[in-house]
Amino acid sequence: MSRNHDNHSSTRSWRDIPQQVQPRALSRGGRRRVWQRSLKTTLAVVVVVLLLGLVWAVAEALQEQPGGPARTVGASPVREIALATDGVLDRAWITNTLALPRTASLMELDLQQLRDRLLRSGQVRTATVARHFPATLAVTLAERTPVVRVLAQLSDGATRELLVARDGVVYAGAGYEPAMIGSLLWLDGVKLVRIGDRFQPVAGMEPAADLLAKARNEAPHLYATWKVISLARLDSDAEIQVQSAAVDKITFSAAEDFFRQLAQLDVLIDTGQPLREVNLAVGRTPDGGIQVPVSLAVPAPPATSLPAGPTPLFIPFNHPQKTTTREL
Repeated sequence: MSRNHDNHSSTRSWRDIPQQVQPRALSRGGRRRVWQRSLKTTLAVVVVVLLLGLVWAVAEALQEQPGGPARTVGASPVREIALATDGVLDRAWITNTLALPRTASLMELDLQQLRDRLLRSGQVRTATVARHFPATLAVTLAERTPVVRVLAQLSDGATRELLVARDGVVYAGAGYEPAMIGSLLWLDGVKLVRIGDRFQPVAGMEPAADLLAKARNEAPHLYATWKVISLARLDSDAEIQVQSAAVDKITFSAAEDFFRQLAQLDVLIDTGQPLREVNLAVGRTPDGGIQVPVSLAVPAPPATSLPAGPTPLFIPFNHPQKTTTREL
């Protein structure tokens, strides 16, 4: 028994003996790193506290003075209006329409109100108004283009020439060349309805605008002779009537291809016959042909009770007419 006990004791090492060990002291580099970490943590806490205090101070100032930002941000008057447009309006029109106070700053301006002023003209289709600090007001416009002109009676009884766009909007117009306005056809067969200080948009202008655009682009020699376009029969018969220097009344079908109808009209005018009325809205016959009723102007019979003089070339509109039908 004692031998076994002695063998077991001989296998123990010095690691099994309890010892009192002093902790190793930090080196100079280690102490410096610990100090740097503590300093960074302290600085971060101080910065957060300062930011919170600043936010609280600003919030208190805004509560005490609600109008503070308007007086401190963008306080200088508007010095420039930057204009971008796809039409003819210039900076002078913009300045006159917006009518900004001379001392107004950007933050004092009501952008929605300024936008409404621009749209009120009717010539402006869309408008964007934005602040560009420190003192620039940016205005971006998309303008309407007139397709016809119309005479309208104003509230004071005066008659004024107005313009009508493709979407039917009626407006006075500004910045257009007189030659361009003079090339527009007069609009007839519509009734203008006033709503406040404006006129209600004219219905049916899109097919009329399509016809005018097709004639101007594909048959400019015909378009140059046109004077008046009427929408009187558009709702009832889907017909658009045009008065030209060559033909008193040309009837187009709004339901048919305008290019084909213009080609037929060109052929008829090239015959050299004095045409009084051409109806292009009849269309094709059952056998596949194209039937176009044509009214020819005929000389009026001489008046025996009147002194001798030149015989008129065309008879009055209410006199009997010779009507023929041409197959194209």
